[in-house]
Amino acid sequence: QLHLVDSGGGLVQPGGSLRLSCAYSGSTPDYFAIGWFRRDPGKELEGVSCISARNRRTFYSDSAKGRFTISIDNARNMMTLQMTNLKPDDTGIYTCGAANSDYVGTGCPLPDYWGQGAQVTVSP
Repeated sequence: QLHLVDSGGGLVQPGGSLRLSCAYSGSTPDYFAIGWFRRDPGKELEGVSCISARNRRTFYSDSAKGRFTISIDNARNMMTLQMTNLKPDDTGIYTCGAANSDYVGTGCPLPDYWGQGAQVTVSP
């Protein structure tokens, strides 16, 4: 059982940067993937970016590629998403999610555990 705590987010102007962090604790599985997800009103759940804790394999959505960087520090039990060149379309609630699967391929595995969410607002 993993417990996730999101932090970061906030209000930033277009072109600005933000960092989202997710601290994980509890009984850490030997193999798991962790990342950030969005579920905007009326839309499906979107995996923005995720990373395998074991082999560090990453996934980025098309909108995140080239602008966001995900990393994990297993020693500190922390996963971070550095977001740069933010756009108004990036506005939303970003929630940390972790799955009991470390397979990160053409998408993120559906999470088994969730954080509380962090609001990101990109506006002039």
